[in-house]
Amino acid sequence: MAVQIKQITKKSDVLRFVKFGNEFYEGCENFCPALILDELDTFNVKKNPAFDVCEHVLFLAYQGNKIVGRIAGIINYEANKKWGVNKVRFGWMDFIDDMEVSKALLDAVADWGKSKGMDCINGPVGFTDFDHQGLIIEGFDHLVPMASLYNYPYYVQHMEAYGLAKENDWIEMQIYPPKDLPERFGRMAKIVQERSHVRVDKVKNVKELVKKYGTSYMDVIDICYQKLYNFQPLTERQKRHYCEMYFPLLNFDFVSIVVNEKDEVVGVGVGMPDISKALRKTKGKLFPFGWYHLLKALKSDSYDTFDFLIIAIRPDYQDKGLNAVIIADQHPYFVKYGIKTIETTAIMETNFKNLNHWEAFPHKYHKRRRAYIKSI
Repeated sequence: MAVQIKQITKKSDVLRFVKFGNEFYEGCENFCPALILDELDTFNVKKNPAFDVCEHVLFLAYQGNKIVGRIAGIINYEANKKWGVNKVRFGWMDFIDDMEVSKALLDAVADWGKSKGMDCINGPVGFTDFDHQGLIIEGFDHLVPMASLYNYPYYVQHMEAYGLAKENDWIEMQIYPPKDLPERFGRMAKIVQERSHVRVDKVKNVKELVKKYGTSYMDVIDICYQKLYNFQPLTERQKRHYCEMYFPLLNFDFVSIVVNEKDEVVGVGVGMPDISKALRKTKGKLFPFGWYHLLKALKSDSYDTFDFLIIAIRPDYQDKGLNAVIIADQHPYFVKYGIKTIETTAIMETNFKNLNHWEAFPHKYHKRRRAYIKSI
């Protein structure tokens, strides 16, 4: 059946776009649904500060009256400026196993990008590194954490058939924390604190965090991530937005703020319980009972799986072992909460510093993700 591509702007169509992303994976046991309200906010120009530096377009693919695919096209002008490129990004791409559908969706974004002066198409990525990115190419049989993208295996063949080539790969790891912290690891953490004159400030909640440090911990994350793939230097509004969006949800036992003798933030470690199973119960809806499943998961006093989201060290403190300080700080809580498995977020395959953070613990590499690129 012929494929029709429709550019959408109406709120009702954006809602269809968002819902399709969850409904398409109904019955897939390894998919973690997105919260519909969060997704709608992501595409709301008034609510998402990424639109200060980005523009976007949304397309739905139809066969007859049935939606068979979706895709977002994005131009992040600040990222393009930083890296000296003219990329149009694609993300939020889902489609049935039909080459005509995937090609039509990618063509729509490529044509839009060319009309804006872009010369290559890149994805799947989002507005910023804080959005889902990277097509799964290995590890389809694992449940994805909240912070990760999922896709069916056949997507890989569609990307290659379109002529997209690898530009960047990420690796995800599972860590199995032992009951006792390795002695050399604890000793290293103590030596690093003494030599570098740093300490961990265990703030109790987001109110205390903001009162003490404002958004300076986001400055550390921003400058630390400058060299990472496609990174866009965060605006002040983006920093405030991500602080307000993520930090109120955290169990602050798993927030490690490392400060120096001047009480400047020089390192940040952040993790949270894995709430993928709770999100599956919500089916993307907070009401009427979705909020209950999420709150129960977030407030639990024990859980098997933990998502380590961020380790960021200020550049002038890198290579001094501050990662050991952060992991040593959080290890007692791994034991306290009965954590059996730690899931890392996607780590660039060339980011050996980050990959080596966990070498002291039993671990395995269980997923690989890829961002593709093609001249247009």
